[in-house]
Order: sequence, then structure tokens, then C-alpha cells
Amino acid sequence: MGELNNRVREYRARDRLSQQELAERIGASRQTIALIERGDYSPSVVLALKIAGVFGAEVETIFWINNEESD
Repeated sequence: MGELNNRVREYRARDRLSQQELAERIGASRQTIALIERGDYSPSVVLALKIAGVFGAEVETIFWINNEESD
């Protein structure tokens, strides 16, 4: 299976939100947001839906799986 990618940092910049502000809106820690943005943590479905809701976007717009196979 591919790697989970995201555009959380891009959407935060667009909406001028800090990691802390986004974290507070979704009930997570700033560290969790940082880990998600770096790709070091895959959020739960609930967390991904909350993040998408803050940005008024569909989950698939913010999160996607890179399906490229490596040999």
C-alpha cells in the first residue's frame, strides 16, 4: 500500500492558522499537527474529517495515498 500524503500545511497557510490554532479547533495537540504535516503520523478517520471540516474541504482533497509502486 502507498504512503499517506497531505496538504495540511498548505491549507493552514491559506487560512492563516498556526499549528496550535488548528490543534485547538480539532481537539488535538500541536505536536500531532506537526507529525501529520511531516508525514510521520497518519491521523484517524475522525481526525482527518475534523481537519477537513475546519478547512471546508473534502478529506480526499487534503489527504491521499500515493499508489506508486517502487521496485
